[in-house]
Amino acid sequence: MGARPLPRRTDGFGEVEPTPPELVNRALPTKDVLPPPSGNAYASTISAVPADVLARSTWQPACPVKAADLRYLTMSFWGFDGRAHTGEMLVNATGAAGITKVFGQLFAAHFPLEELRVTGPAELTAPPTGDGNSTSAFVCRPARGQTTWSAHAYGLAVDVNPFCNPYTQGDLVLPELASAYVDRSRRRPGMVQAGDATVRAFAAIGWSWGGNWHSPIDRMHFTATGH
Repeated sequence: MGARPLPRRTDGFGEVEPTPPELVNRALPTKDVLPPPSGNAYASTISAVPADVLARSTWQPACPVKAADLRYLTMSFWGFDGRAHTGEMLVNATGAAGITKVFGQLFAAHFPLEELRVTGPAELTAPPTGDGNSTSAFVCRPARGQTTWSAHAYGLAVDVNPFCNPYTQGDLVLPELASAYVDRSRRRPGMVQAGDATVRAFAAIGWSWGGNWHSPIDRMHFTATGH
């Protein structure tokens, strides 16, 4: 995955191409970043961001949030392989406790995630491959197609299974190979649907869902700011 860069559109995103057959019902195994949990009980931790984690994240002094205002989370999650794994996330300190609660509810519901890891700086400048599916929160970048900071740059947004829950606006689909998941009537594991347990869990901590927007429709996106 991620081996074939896509030609770029005039807007800088990759060309939208048909979903490869092997990804139409996406269920790839998780590569462990952290040791898996012992047993099948949900576990989470909240801490200040360790220096080595900060160094491999997208944080830099120009970001709109101070490093001291971020928190490092570890949380159990179920992979598409049916196994329990431990993931990691950077979020704003104001949302840390709520996010660990949300992911505890997703774990209890056996909602699968492919990856749950901290986004690295190389991913911001890498050529588009259109097949990413990492669930993440803090990413120091502008909002899509804009020059203002994204809610992700404050650690106040989470993208859940982006490939299974693509962003669409006009003829743009992100990730660019995820067109097979634009039809929400065909339900597959990892998809977020209006009113489901995932939407309700985020709503309970005051976060809204981009799948309720009209243009763009950002099905992966949950935010504390409304943007």
